[in-house]
Amino acid sequence: MEHRATKRTHNSRIYLILLCAVGLLINYIGVHVCRLFNLPLYLDNIGSALAAALGGYIPGIIVGFLTNLVNGIGDVETTYYGSLTVMIAVSSAYFMQKGYYEKPSRLPIIVLTFAFIGGVIGSVLTWMLNGFGFGDVAASPLAHRIYEAGVLNVFWSQMAADIAVDLADKTITVLIVALALRLIPESVQENFFFYGLQQAPLSEKVQAEIDKKVSRRMSLRPKIILLVAVATLFTAVAVTGISFVHFRQASIEEQTDLAEGVVRVIKDSFDHDRVEEYMTLGEAAEGYLESEAILSHLMQSTPNIEYCYVYQIREDGCYVVFDPDTEDTPGGDPGAFQEFDDAFMKYKADLLAGKPIPAVTSNETYGWLLTVYSPVYDSSGVCQCYAAVDINMNHIAANGYQFLARVISLFLGFFVMILTIAIWLAEYNVILPINTMAYTTGTFAFDTEGARAEAVERMEQLDIRTGDEIENLYRAVVQTTEDMVRYIAHVQRQNAVIGKLQNGLILVLADMVESRDQCTGDHVRKTAAYARIIMEELKREGVYADQLTDAYMDDVENSAPLHDVGKIQVPDAILNKPGKLTDAEFEQMKQHTTAGSEIISRAMAMVSEDDSGYLREARNLAHYHHEKWNGKGYPCGLAGEDIPLSARIMAVADVFDALVSRRSYKEGFPFEKAMAIIEEGRGNHFDPAIVDAFVNASDEVRRVMQKRFG
Repeated sequence: MEHRATKRTHNSRIYLILLCAVGLLINYIGVHVCRLFNLPLYLDNIGSALAAALGGYIPGIIVGFLTNLVNGIGDVETTYYGSLTVMIAVSSAYFMQKGYYEKPSRLPIIVLTFAFIGGVIGSVLTWMLNGFGFGDVAASPLAHRIYEAGVLNVFWSQMAADIAVDLADKTITVLIVALALRLIPESVQENFFFYGLQQAPLSEKVQAEIDKKVSRRMSLRPKIILLVAVATLFTAVAVTGISFVHFRQASIEEQTDLAEGVVRVIKDSFDHDRVEEYMTLGEAAEGYLESEAILSHLMQSTPNIEYCYVYQIREDGCYVVFDPDTEDTPGGDPGAFQEFDDAFMKYKADLLAGKPIPAVTSNETYGWLLTVYSPVYDSSGVCQCYAAVDINMNHIAANGYQFLARVISLFLGFFVMILTIAIWLAEYNVILPINTMAYTTGTFAFDTEGARAEAVERMEQLDIRTGDEIENLYRAVVQTTEDMVRYIAHVQRQNAVIGKLQNGLILVLADMVESRDQCTGDHVRKTAAYARIIMEELKREGVYADQLTDAYMDDVENSAPLHDVGKIQVPDAILNKPGKLTDAEFEQMKQHTTAGSEIISRAMAMVSEDDSGYLREARNLAHYHHEKWNGKGYPCGLAGEDIPLSARIMAVADVFDALVSRRSYKEGFPFEKAMAIIEEGRGNHFDPAIVDAFVNASDEVRRVMQKRFG
């Protein structure tokens, strides 16, 4: 069995590798065909969808993720769309599981699902990856034409174009996959499906029974899914948050370095000793226009530099030294007054003192700006003004969102892949083995030797081979089951011996009692046999069926020999008197019923209530077997069904055997006369239903009557 299991696992791995390789090759060919012929399609999911349909979730996810990694070597942006490919693979496996590929009417549902993932979600992802924008819609000719129609804005134009392209792309994908599934024989398809079973396969019936089981609170499956999902999400959020903070901080530091470099160039562009002259004469001052042109050039050198200027700081505010015009905002004239921005008020004292201040970020009139002020000293070391540059930081926010979108996109692909693999591993390595063991042990039957052997065989046939603690548990359960079966067999053998010994002792005791009145031991055996015949017939006729269980019938038959045990206290002279008893003697004879009940009650006191079943019926038999249906019996004068059923049965059996048996005071009656006397007592002495059953089974009664026990 171990060799077969190893070979089966080895073959499944080979088929898995082959399926993934073929699926990856199909995706690669599809992408390059579209590029070669400049088709407005992708065809990059055919292999993923086919691998998922043939092999299940795991092969589909592997092919989908590897496709984007391979294509990402030449185009990094492709990597960020791995989550979409993984979603399509998971969807394909699900639709295959539900039988959608087999029904042409369901194929449009698959197409729409794939198109929604690739077109709608993909379009939103593209928008996020581009910093919440698509840029020039001309990059997509179809989107450009939709946009030029003037009905939709850039976002919705691109969305509509993406959906239209994806509908065509995914229609081709689904049709190819459906056709391939029809052409590939089912016997071949079965080889490719990656079950991942770590045990013998289950029948559909057993699997359905296991699926019906409901846990008291929450089953293991959602617990594992929740644990993996929460752990993965928590890790992703923490890593993404930390990465985003570092990315943002690095971007700010980069812009700060840029600003400081620009400030140094500004300071080198004019004569520090002529600041007052620049402010007074302005453009008329020698070299002023050349210096201002340098500042203008710096502002145009990169789109992130918003303003370059030089201010002189005084108590009442800022005064312009250089402030070039921009396309949107005219600059201040030399010597013009500018109020302090609120963001600089806390540094006013340092500015007036000509000290350096740190870079300042503000988000006021001109948006999010990073401003660097650097003091300008003249040849005597006196601060004459500050060279300043404003860096527009809005692109950092856009880059940050773009960074988040890329990280989240990558994470989603990993998240779906990790979650699916975790669910798959948990299902086949933990949940299914445990549920199978629970179901199998829960349906064991130990009442027969065959059932016990079957229980051991069924447990061994599970063949759980996870190679971990679950397999250790399985081996322990198998061993425990085998030990328990052996123990039960041993106990049952011992019980059988004890039962035979008990019945033998009862018969010996009954024989000893019966021998005192010179009767043979046949009486106790025959009355027990008659009682069994009556009970079997009543059960066949459906009379007293609720009482006549197998256990009850065994108890009555086994305890029947004790019905006259009370005679042990009756004197021999009375028991063996050849003539009719006097009234006093008869009263003494009747005491054997209560005496028998007391003897058995003392025996019952020595055992537990659960173990006294047959003794309980023995007491009923001893105490009440001389009661009559009409209430004229003894010792209690009970009537009808107030008399215990076992005693009513014994009344018929005891009287019949007394009639047909030879006694010291009489000869035995013929069978027919004895049966007639029993029938005469119907409804008076005896329970009518019991008499009917006795008469109906007269052939069996005759055989017992004629039999010799010895």
